[in-house]
Amino acid sequence: MGGEDSPHEPGPLPAIGAADDFPDGLMVAGRDARVLVFNAAAARMTGVDAAAAVGRDFRDVLPLHDAEGRDWWKCLAPYEGLRTRTRHPERSLFLPGGTELLVTAAYRRDEHGRVERFTVCLRDAIRRARQERDRADLVSTVAHELRSPLTSVKGFTATLLAKWHRFNDDQKRVMLETVNADADRVTRLITELLDVSRIEAGRLEMHRQVVDLPEEVRKVIAGRIAAGEAEDRFRFESRGDLPEMWLDPDKVDQILGNLVENAVRHGAGTVTIVVEPDAHKEGAAVSVRDEGEGIPPRRPSASSGSSGAAPEATAGAAPASGSTSSRAWSRPTAA
Repeated sequence: MGGEDSPHEPGPLPAIGAADDFPDGLMVAGRDARVLVFNAAAARMTGVDAAAAVGRDFRDVLPLHDAEGRDWWKCLAPYEGLRTRTRHPERSLFLPGGTELLVTAAYRRDEHGRVERFTVCLRDAIRRARQERDRADLVSTVAHELRSPLTSVKGFTATLLAKWHRFNDDQKRVMLETVNADADRVTRLITELLDVSRIEAGRLEMHRQVVDLPEEVRKVIAGRIAAGEAEDRFRFESRGDLPEMWLDPDKVDQILGNLVENAVRHGAGTVTIVVEPDAHKEGAAVSVRDEGEGIPPRRPSASSGSSGAAPEATAGAAPASGSTSSRAWSRPTAA
């Protein structure tokens, strides 16, 4: 294998079938700049037939340009440029039709530094672009959600410090309770951000135990009333017999709290929470509905986004116009 792996001698080309097994697009050009390998993923991403690509100049098969419209191969000059180059880091390039690809490249050179083989790897940029948009939306939403409680905390504390002696004890208590509730809200938002990071890293842990779902709903409603909401704003219905459910109580509280808060802040009228057995009698369906206009169908769920991605991902939330619903599933009692 030593001779085949030498940087001055080209190793064996991957078989066509093996190249087609690669999840990324792969194009390999020989010393004459003609395509030797063009796998199925590359054909799918570029719309170029693999069989028609083999034997052609790689620049004709894969005409890439950068965001400013410059021909990337003229800028790079793979076969005429510096002979000390071994690879190019990933960068975003475009096909003539505007399709964006993430492109990396590597060289195999002979003992004189001439290109023996030029390998290009292609990745679809759609998923990354979607992730970047989701992150930008999340940052924007969190910034908006943090601004409101922090403004309240700052306003009340500044007022108390400046005019402490002008308020009676009841007024001071109301202000301090508001500050405390807003501080709890900031803490909850930060916790949700951490959950988002854990979900993306695949490290979100669930600590399941038997949970009384109706009682959890009552606790959430009691918390909203204690924070100053009118008691008649909420209506709770528990329908039918629920199975024993093994859930993570902290995540359940987080999900229910966010759904109720969204209904209170972004909706109108009475907020109705219904807990009932799901259609398969294996778990429970929890719906939180308000009497507002709902979210226009063409708009993304901006208001439900304020609840954070973590609870939506955990609960499988399914928002609908004028309401928001969440589904929780029972778990078997066996360890």
